Amino acid sequence: MGEGLVENGPVPRISSLLIKPASAVCNLDCEYCFYLDRDADPYSALPGRRMTVETLERLVDTFLFYSYPNSVFAFQGGEPTLAGLPFFEKLVRLQQQYGRNGQAVSNALQTNAVLIDKSWCDLFREYNWLLGVSLDGPEEVNDLYRFNKEKRGTWKRVMQSVELLKKEKVEFNILCVLSQANVHKPRELYKFYRGLGIDNIQFIPLAEFAPDGTPLPFTISAEEYGRFMCEIFDLWWPERRKMRIRTFDNIAEALAGQKPGTCTMHETCDSYVVVEFNGDVYPCDFFVESGWKLGNVNDDSWGEIARRQRRYSFAAKKTIAHPECQVCEFQSICHGGCPKGRHGPHGRFEDLDYFCGAYKMYFAKSVGPLKKEIQRLYPTGVGR
Repeated sequence: MGEGLVENGPVPRISSLLIKPASAVCNLDCEYCFYLDRDADPYSALPGRRMTVETLERLVDTFLFYSYPNSVFAFQGGEPTLAGLPFFEKLVRLQQQYGRNGQAVSNALQTNAVLIDKSWCDLFREYNWLLGVSLDGPEEVNDLYRFNKEKRGTWKRVMQSVELLKKEKVEFNILCVLSQANVHKPRELYKFYRGLGIDNIQFIPLAEFAPDGTPLPFTISAEEYGRFMCEIFDLWWPERRKMRIRTFDNIAEALAGQKPGTCTMHETCDSYVVVEFNGDVYPCDFFVESGWKLGNVNDDSWGEIARRQRRYSFAAKKTIAHPECQVCEFQSICHGGCPKGRHGPHGRFEDLDYFCGAYKMYFAKSVGPLKKEIQRLYPTGVGR
């Protein structure tokens, strides 16, 4: 796949990898899952999808060379732990083998936590992995949409893993999908997570659509999402030293002139790439579709993948200016939102992000206080 390279101009570096060692395969059957039964999934006809050791070694060797001195590997699914603990133990050995002096290597994994046991904890703790655990709230809330293949709720099993992670002193944060199950319960959710001793939460708004653009039943509206985040801000602000909410962290980063941790708030979509189980590479986890394939780690160098015309084309989707964005006071923070939110309802990248109204609500609530806090903490400017 050597065609379609951009030869001139600066090449935005691939700063991190999102690796799917088991592809979209999962041991749960969550009602709202984006990956399940997706028509555009290029691998849907393949029942068993696992990354081979050969592909893993090629991936580690080439990316460590390309990304020196800071190399970031993140693992997602489906459910990445289905690749098995030996796979990840091999990963660490390969990173040690191919890493060079002065190279910083970090690993992260997003999991439903169903398979986590002490052996997994030992690996995560020893090598300081960043762990994200999916948990949507108290039992009746979580289990409304998050269940296993037998349609049984997952809350009890996940809570066992949460307690084990705490006992084994493994650091983790919580990923909470905001759906119709919990979007009207910000106070209940906040109290629940604080009661568990959780000090780092990422709220992920759910928006999936029928072919005609109609929101699916579990999808939340922009107004519901905006109200939720505004109330969460009010709950969080008095104890902001004790708790991290990723959305507000990201806004603070943008206000401080730093690149936010979430790609949703970047100017272009080119900070990371997705690596599928067979080595295929895509520009975004929401667009693992044959038309957006950038190459394969077994055949292409990272330099070639970074220069693919398709990568530039996808990155530019975020820069399509909507008239409302051009006059919005928050444009310099939001940069038009997420291409998935723009493309999702009607398949048009030029549309407004579905959650635009929500962003305006919680930016209006949070930007002023966050700006004052940054000025108070850094009176001479950030990083000076």
